[in-house]
Amino acid sequence: MLEDHTDVLVMKLISRKVTFVHRDLWDRIYAIGVAREDWQLNKLPPDARRLLETVDAAGSIQTSGATARDLELRLLIHAEQIHTESGKHAKVLETWDAWAKRVGFRARAKDPRAARRFLERRLTNINQKCNGRGKLPWPSDLSY
Repeated sequence: MLEDHTDVLVMKLISRKVTFVHRDLWDRIYAIGVAREDWQLNKLPPDARRLLETVDAAGSIQTSGATARDLELRLLIHAEQIHTESGKHAKVLETWDAWAKRVGFRARAKDPRAARRFLERRLTNINQKCNGRGKLPWPSDLSY
């Protein structure tokens, strides 16, 4: 039920695991996703660059495999797992703009650096309260 809730974005954010993100945080996720910062693009394999170009051109595609996962984990696209008619698992990859349009989200301009800092502080608080070791996908030593 949570996956289908209109105020929940499902993505791999914390420690590369499925994370449920409330609508209140979508501005920050969107700002990070569309920023195309160095940590997202550096060392991106050529096949992943080609796939990203394909998604950018189409807005949304269905695919699977490690290349799609690489784009998802770098937050370069939004990915949603689906079951195909044949019963196999696949992913729908879409640009953050296509995702925003599909879910009726109106993005407000946010600074991606500020968005990262905000999420880092939130996760630090959660880790401290819960004795956790969750990590976000960008290097923690990014200069601010």
